[in-house]
Amino acid sequence: MTDAPAPGKPAYLEDFAPSEGVRAPRARFLSDAPWLDLAGDWRFRLNPTAEGSTDGFERPGYEEGGTSGAPGGSGRPAGPAWTDLPVPSHWQMHGHGAPAYTNVVYPFPVEPPHVPDDNPTGDYRRVFELPDGWPDGPAVLRFEGVDSCFRAWLNGTELGFATGSRLASEFDVGHLLRPGGNTLAVRVHQWSAASYLEDQDMWWLSGIFRGVALIARPADGIADLAVHASYDHAAGTGTLRVDAAGAAGAVVSVPELGLVDAPTGAEHAVGAVEPWSAEVPRLYELEVRTAGERVRTRVGFRTVEVSGGRLRVNGRPLLLRGVNRHEWHPDHGRAVPKETMREDVLLMKRHNVNAVRTSHYPPHPDFLDLCDELGLWVVDECDLETHGFEFLGWAGNPSDDPRWREAYLDRIRRTVARDRNHPSVVMWSLGNEAGTGRNLEAMAAWVREDDPSRPVHYEGDRDSSYVDVYSRMYAPHAEVEEIGEGTEAPTEDPGADGHRRGLPFILCEYGHAMGAGPGGLEEYQRLFERYGRLQGGFIWEWIDHGIRREEADGTRWFAYGGDFGEVLHDENFVADGLLLPDRTPSPGLAAYAKTIEPVRVTPDPAGGVRGTGGAGGTGGTVSVLNTWDFRDTSGLAFTWRLEEDGALIGEGALDVPVLAAGERTEVPLPSLPEPTGDGETWLTVSVTLAEDEPWAEAGHELAWGQARVGEGAARARTPEAVPAPEPVPAHGTGAEGTIAVGPGVLDARTGALLAIGGVETGPLEADLWRAPTDNDAARHGVSVERLWRAAGMDRLTSRLTALEWEGEEFVVRARIAPAGAGFGMRVAYRWGAADGRLLLTVEGEAEGEWPCPLPRFGVHTTLPGAMDRAEWFGGGPGEAYRDVAQAARVGRYSCPVDELQTPYLRPQENGNRRDARWLELRRADGGGVRVDGGPVFDFAARRWDTATLDAAAHTHELEPGERIHLHLDASHYGIGTASCGPETLPRHRLEPGWHSLRLAFTPLA
Repeated sequence: MTDAPAPGKPAYLEDFAPSEGVRAPRARFLSDAPWLDLAGDWRFRLNPTAEGSTDGFERPGYEEGGTSGAPGGSGRPAGPAWTDLPVPSHWQMHGHGAPAYTNVVYPFPVEPPHVPDDNPTGDYRRVFELPDGWPDGPAVLRFEGVDSCFRAWLNGTELGFATGSRLASEFDVGHLLRPGGNTLAVRVHQWSAASYLEDQDMWWLSGIFRGVALIARPADGIADLAVHASYDHAAGTGTLRVDAAGAAGAVVSVPELGLVDAPTGAEHAVGAVEPWSAEVPRLYELEVRTAGERVRTRVGFRTVEVSGGRLRVNGRPLLLRGVNRHEWHPDHGRAVPKETMREDVLLMKRHNVNAVRTSHYPPHPDFLDLCDELGLWVVDECDLETHGFEFLGWAGNPSDDPRWREAYLDRIRRTVARDRNHPSVVMWSLGNEAGTGRNLEAMAAWVREDDPSRPVHYEGDRDSSYVDVYSRMYAPHAEVEEIGEGTEAPTEDPGADGHRRGLPFILCEYGHAMGAGPGGLEEYQRLFERYGRLQGGFIWEWIDHGIRREEADGTRWFAYGGDFGEVLHDENFVADGLLLPDRTPSPGLAAYAKTIEPVRVTPDPAGGVRGTGGAGGTGGTVSVLNTWDFRDTSGLAFTWRLEEDGALIGEGALDVPVLAAGERTEVPLPSLPEPTGDGETWLTVSVTLAEDEPWAEAGHELAWGQARVGEGAARARTPEAVPAPEPVPAHGTGAEGTIAVGPGVLDARTGALLAIGGVETGPLEADLWRAPTDNDAARHGVSVERLWRAAGMDRLTSRLTALEWEGEEFVVRARIAPAGAGFGMRVAYRWGAADGRLLLTVEGEAEGEWPCPLPRFGVHTTLPGAMDRAEWFGGGPGEAYRDVAQAARVGRYSCPVDELQTPYLRPQENGNRRDARWLELRRADGGGVRVDGGPVFDFAARRWDTATLDAAAHTHELEPGERIHLHLDASHYGIGTASCGPETLPRHRLEPGWHSLRLAFTPLA
């Protein structure tokens, strides 16, 4: 039983019908017909509830404030004050109400189609004048996006209402236009029946957030346009058909192909064409003309099909190296400026991304124009998600309720009609996480009828009975491999099993990029490349949805769920992108770019033997593989660079023949210079653009490979210890209660490190705990953080068990364990000295039954805050962990300590550098401490301790201390992607057992 609407509440708010009074959907195209952009400041007021009546604000002559004397006005007090609000925008981003974030749960009671009485409702007014020369006759008012339901009037006449927040709506208004001032009024409701279809893991934001325009529609013009441009890869030719609705006699021209004034509605063989692909996005200018209108668009020739169990474009299987992209800007929400859209596409292209899933709604059409122009494969997703019903066992889910059928069909019709002419769009997606049911099946059937040129995608149909690709989210590596092999578990419906096994497989979401990480990407990519059925996937997701806030003192930070007082929220689960909110690339994006690089180069200098390709010889090789699907390697430059301990000793060009897509070759290395010392020598081969591309300048690096040349003695060696001073009696102390070991000073009673040379240090202690990452916390996965905290890893205590000399080493022994536990770790700190250096070997051995893996194994100490300049030789330049280390190349790097941090929205373990051979931390005057590894170590340095990092909810809450906290680690537990996905892979876990770390400390003058 469905209750009747409450008295005074407009009936359309709780109506299953998607709209009333709107025109049939159509494509968006450039026209010479007059149009008027209505963006700008509108008058606005926010009402607390949705009323069925108005105070006459929609009528010309309405006066703000007091009571309305306009005809039809209610005569009652006008209510909230009017103010200016820019359109497009969300009202919450301008201080009217507040944003709210939920991932899955609806922020209102689930009783479809009913919505709360407390329903923030925005009234908008805009008075505009027609430009000189505006023609009489038909015109439409086009809204590109209004969230979530709106009702419109022009000059006091109601036009109708519409839903579908990320979909265009048009109303006929030509008969209502007047010379002089025209009053456009819009009432927008935050909640409506349509909100049940828009539960899309994002901020709940309202308003007219995309453009509004008045567009003249000549009576003898073009009502709609459908472009069909196919490519015959065998013949290399194109076929064009343009269907133009509206006036008869429309003709089409593509001058570059010699097609001039050809009839529409007919198929034209246009001969040899250059096909469109994401790698070579060739576009042709197309014009359609009638007596009353000229329309222009760009066309790309390509054919999309699923055949032989593969998703193919122009006859070739695709490997999707994609990202999921919500629309987001930290100041504007989903009202994203066009220049920001371009920035996104450029960043994607520069980081080797070739595909976008428009999660979970059609993007602003300008974004698709950019994908056409610059080259990205697009899975265009319908504006649909009902995820909140999953918590109810999918009871009442609209996807299988016939009352919602028209609303579902309306959404897919509008998606396809608007975007069908974009060559970048290669698949239609029915929506996201909406369960399954008859309405989704009806959507798929409609798409196949209307546009059979593109496959249908939907992940929620696990049996894949009405879709053309088998799609999953966050499937573990082992299951993905089974799917690649064709040995996966059968479908629930036995009749669908054969169909699904014949489909290509795509991970529509994987690699959840929340906080540090994601890990495991390299292993996924190798599976994609090994099995033809596995055609790649889309990282979740492109950008953190943080909202920029500013404190009174000017401090800026980014807010997430719960920061606006929401009763129900999902905290920082909205911050799970490869970009930070200000579009700073995260370390995860660098790792992904390296994982999916389009050219794979593998140097093999043959072990450094003279005469066989090592330093000073010839005979080594470089293997080069072109992993592009279409493009050859012409236009790329290959160079080599040889460095010893990070210092350049030689470089040059590498002669590589042009490789077709998928082709591999091996080329000889030139004779390499002889190293001048006994340090590590590394060869790096880099692949860059030889010429400017529309998305990057010449010199932009696409790919690189590295190999060590020879086995030169590592600078991180630990020399033999020199004779130690006389042992100190176990019951006594040395001078002033200290022990001198080389340049080190230790407390004779506790064994604590006090100083290195003249540098005061904090105690150096074994370090097993880290501030859990979002992937450790694993809100929607297996949480290792819960295991750690239950075991007490965050509250370890240390008990000194012995101080003794063993030969030439002073040994401090301790046992580390949490209160209430029987397990622990025996730790020995072995101090020695040689060549003016303080030597340390730390050994840890687990004892008892450990209930969890280790977060890390290393040591922690502190240094004076002035030692804030870091230089190191090892992996860099950015953050890396054992399973997120793809982008770390061996070299010599330097930066301030403060720049070692990654400011994830929720503070957590970050800033680790991998495999350092040595590290120097210096003051401005050059003094400081050097750390050498035996042979390597990880390090992180920051101005707060782990407990502070763990306790903070936002980065601006981290108050810098007076000391530098230095973490030197043998290893970390891997990062993984369990925030929403599988656990860290076994080979990246850090199990209890025996661990060791060898270091040497040298004071720097």
